[in-house]
Amino acid sequence: MAVVICGSLAFDTIMHFEGRFKEQILPEQLHILNVSFLVPRLQREFGGCAGNIAYGLKLLGGQPLPMATLGNDGETYFNRLKHLGIATDFVKMVADDYTAQAMIMTDLDNNQITAFHPGAMMQAHITQVQARADISLGIVSPDGRDAMLQHAEQFAAAGIPFVFDPGQGLPMFDGDTLRHFIGLATWVTVNDYEGKMLSDRTGWDSATISTKVKGLVVTLGEKGCEVWQQGQMQWVQPVKAEAVVDPTGCGDAWRSALLFGLDQGWDLIRCAELGNQVGAKKIASRGPQNYTLT
Repeated sequence: MAVVICGSLAFDTIMHFEGRFKEQILPEQLHILNVSFLVPRLQREFGGCAGNIAYGLKLLGGQPLPMATLGNDGETYFNRLKHLGIATDFVKMVADDYTAQAMIMTDLDNNQITAFHPGAMMQAHITQVQARADISLGIVSPDGRDAMLQHAEQFAAAGIPFVFDPGQGLPMFDGDTLRHFIGLATWVTVNDYEGKMLSDRTGWDSATISTKVKGLVVTLGEKGCEVWQQGQMQWVQPVKAEAVVDPTGCGDAWRSALLFGLDQGWDLIRCAELGNQVGAKKIASRGPQNYTLT
């Protein structure tokens, strides 16, 4: 069955700083911050949450249906999706804006500084989620604000179970809106930082959130993840990466495995175990869409 992946398609410019941010930033001078980082290595990749998740799901043998918008410079991305065998039924191109762009800088400790231009992503709400016989589930990942709200409501109205994955889009929403998202969703997934923000804004801790959906997963990077169901937490141990090369897109790789498992009817623990394995494969490769699974 096909999985609708609502989120961004973006060009990622990935820069590697061969030092540590903390050694270049003076805490007492933050009010006049003016820093420059020399980045000897730079690469440009196809990225964005929808693109990364779709790529990983396709590698696992799933059928991704990304729902996203590209700008007037997005033809190469559109053609790449088709080359990979990823359906473009719900990928729209808009003429009056650029494709979303992410500028990501990583230091030796794998800390990241990101600047993001949303571009055409802000028009992602022009495509609507509708029930279709071959669609089994979906995900609402970081996207334009209107798109995230409308697609969540459309999934619920169509009776399609979906994952709410607010990611970097979480700060756009207040507590009432986030509680509304959770009420519509079937599952929720966040990383540990996002999880704390989600709890702060909703007033619900992880145990409470997990009672309002089928499950909440909080990813912890190299420490594995927490799977919360009906107020109870089970820790899923991490998988050590063969090498730490590039963390960009690791979370999206994890979510592609989650969706694959859910589509197969697996329980949430088994989905998380596969997510940790796929995330480890991704972090050992360079570029968000350049890893392989065996």
